[in-house]
Amino acid sequence: MKLSNIFDNCFIKPGLTAALFILPGFVKAQDAFKEFPDLFTTPYGYVAKHVKQAPVIDGDVEDAVWQQAKWTRDFQDIEGRLKPQPPLQTNVKMLWDDSCLYVAARIRDSHVWATLSHHDDIVYKDNDFELFIDPTNSTHKYFEIEVNALNTIFDLFLTRPYRNDGAAVTGWDTHGLRSAVKVEGTLNDPTDTDKGWTVEMAIPFKAIAGGFNRAVIKDGTLWRINFSRVQYDIKVQNGKYVKLQDNAGHNLPEHNWVWSNQGLINMHYPERWGYLLFSDHEADDATFKMPCAEEQKKYLWLVYYKQKQWFKDHHEYCTSLNNLGVENKVTVTGHANELKLEATAHQFIAYIIDSKNQTTYTIDQDGLVQHR
Repeated sequence: MKLSNIFDNCFIKPGLTAALFILPGFVKAQDAFKEFPDLFTTPYGYVAKHVKQAPVIDGDVEDAVWQQAKWTRDFQDIEGRLKPQPPLQTNVKMLWDDSCLYVAARIRDSHVWATLSHHDDIVYKDNDFELFIDPTNSTHKYFEIEVNALNTIFDLFLTRPYRNDGAAVTGWDTHGLRSAVKVEGTLNDPTDTDKGWTVEMAIPFKAIAGGFNRAVIKDGTLWRINFSRVQYDIKVQNGKYVKLQDNAGHNLPEHNWVWSNQGLINMHYPERWGYLLFSDHEADDATFKMPCAEEQKKYLWLVYYKQKQWFKDHHEYCTSLNNLGVENKVTVTGHANELKLEATAHQFIAYIIDSKNQTTYTIDQDGLVQHR
């Protein structure tokens, strides 16, 4: 990510760091989020280049078209700093054209196995690769696609996160999805040592950005996206791979390794996903810069998390920002912003308003983020 002017792009120039720490209110602003430190780390960003020639979807992620894209940094544990770096490497790269988002994944594994072979099998019961896409950045109406080393697809549409009583529509399919897997080794053969497996996907925009107000993907379009790898501890028994179990005979919990860490063991916090920026630049000069609107939304999420904790403790929502311990006047990228809260015992809506241009974002008790 490019470090740029703090007031324009919400990043800090290295030369300004010392001065910023003595700006009035700066430390106070940082302290506002200290109650939930792992939910307010900065998500990663990725710039996807536009291509005139689409990659051939055959599982080969090293062909000439893919050379135009950069691999992400290595995946980390889903909890971030709370857990050590995974022992097996995982990386992703992306491209796009006028019809599709293209995703390539490289999954290092010395023992590649898979058992589930029917569409919409619960693929995460095998080792798998998963992607999550929220085209509207609202945390509602998002998409999940999972694949294993047999190229079995499990795809679903989420009306909203499970924490908000969301429904998983498993009958939804990614219409027009093309995917391929290439195993670098031998699938389901414990007698040899594998290098891993690779995945390619072509995801049609019309499948995940549909509706009457169909989204138009163009230079500068920004989505929320994240990727996860599910990995089980295994052993070889009677010539087959089997999952390790505890003393009670239950499978050990899977490992969850991700691109941009969630801060907790739950992929269904879309506000914690990374950012995907679509670029049509031929050169590699486009860089991701954190939108100032995302800095505003941090305060909405602070209200949301505090309200959920308040409801857990008091069985009703708080009607006062002051009682929640949230300031109603905050400075975001050099601009004064005002926070407002409207609440009853059973519902709430919080607002943040930029005093300079009156830009307003809201969040409600279901975690729905909207621009007003």
